[in-house]
Amino acid sequence: MVQKILNKFVGTKYITILRTWVPNMAAWGTVVGVAVVHFTDWRLVLDYVPYIKGKFSEDE
Repeated sequence: MVQKILNKFVGTKYITILRTWVPNMAAWGTVVGVAVVHFTDWRLVLDYVPYIKGKFSEDE
């Protein structure tokens, strides 16, 4: 069903090209996500992870 809709708007040639690029884009997206966490305040990002949040509670 989705392929029929895409064929109507995009075309078979471009769908084939997109299918070959999806794994590559997913891998680079993961790399960029990890780089953003690494180069920014990692603690700010990890505060949203429930299991890790409890390990860094501040005792004030």
